[in-house]
Amino acid sequence: MRNLIITLVFAFVTTTFYAQSAFDKYDGQDDVTSVIVNKKMFDLMSKVKVDASDKEMQQYISLIKKLDYLKVFTTKNPKVEADMKASADKYVKTAGLEELMRVNDSGRNVKILVKSGASDTQVKELLMFIDGAKNEETVLLSLTGNFDINEISVLTDKMQLPGGSDLKKASKNKK
Repeated sequence: MRNLIITLVFAFVTTTFYAQSAFDKYDGQDDVTSVIVNKKMFDLMSKVKVDASDKEMQQYISLIKKLDYLKVFTTKNPKVEADMKASADKYVKTAGLEELMRVNDSGRNVKILVKSGASDTQVKELLMFIDGAKNEETVLLSLTGNFDINEISVLTDKMQLPGGSDLKKASKNKK
């Protein structure tokens, strides 16, 4: 019985940590540009004093208070692109994400998937994978927290994220 409990605890903990580290192997890898923002940085950013008349900045501050992690990895290396795609596909199967939007435009494939929260527009996790066309970067973006999908356009405007225009379209489609 003790072995069964230990095995179950280990399986649960491993699954929980896998979500955090599924894409961390790309951090610091050659031919990969990475941007990682953690909860502490979001907390610091949210303490910025904002002019009460600047509604967009107030929305931005409100959103970043709800975020835990932002991880963005980009590359043009074909081998790394293939590995990113395989990692993303594997993660999607195990993480319980649902497809929000898919776009195929001139060889550029964009997939946006979410793990829903308490309501239709609440999101616990957002994963975006852009399979780069010729001479374009492949982008893997993971955003976790507890936020409203409709707030994403504010984040993409302020942080100038790769694939931001695709995220804006997804937030408009989810309304």
